[in-house]
Amino acid sequence: QVQVVESGGGSVQPGGSLRLSCAASGFILSSYFMSWYRQAPGKERELVASITSIGGITNYADSVKGRFRISSDNAKNTVYLQMNSLKAQDTAVYYCNAHRGWEHYWGQGTQVIVSS
Repeated sequence: QVQVVESGGGSVQPGGSLRLSCAASGFILSSYFMSWYRQAPGKERELVASITSIGGITNYADSVKGRFRISSDNAKNTVYLQMNSLKAQDTAVYYCNAHRGWEHYWGQGTQVIVSS
């Protein structure tokens, strides 16, 4: 069964850190374009970070540059999103996406709440 499963969300105070994980099964993650998206209440889903299958080139939304880092562990077939210096506006459900050609796989999402 092809799927991606996110984990690692939770509640944290402003300035804190979290690391999200996206575990892939049923396919080789390293051959897919992997992305993290987020969706805050009442807002559209937005791209947060991505990493290419070839060369591991990363890209980030301006709002998270310098604070978030996307990485992959091919041995574990997992992509991570390290989130530092979290702000209240980072509160959202975070989704992992795997994309190759016509294939798109989404996870169920993991909730991140940043609040004092």
